[in-house]
Amino acid sequence: MPAASARKILVTSALPYANGSLHLGHLLEQVQTDIWVRFQKSRGHQCTYVCADDAHGTAIMLTAEQQGITPQQQIDNMHAEHSRDSADFLIGFDNFYTTHSDE
Repeated sequence: MPAASARKILVTSALPYANGSLHLGHLLEQVQTDIWVRFQKSRGHQCTYVCADDAHGTAIMLTAEQQGITPQQQIDNMHAEHSRDSADFLIGFDNFYTTHSDE
């Protein structure tokens, strides 16, 4: 594809909530998005796939309290689990982070 027609595309998928494990819907969407992003990159486009754990809200605080941990520990635990699960399905995020960050 000629460089003049290359597009810059920013893509995300629904942010999984940091109070529990990924479910089939999360993984289905991530796989579908990853396929689309890889297709765009194969066509010569600059396509960036970003996603994050949604790390704000009462449900996180309640889940952490039930487990006897801090909300930040809950966020960190879920981020590690979500990252691992997505990697097991070969999801190619350009950046997977958390909404609870200094940025």
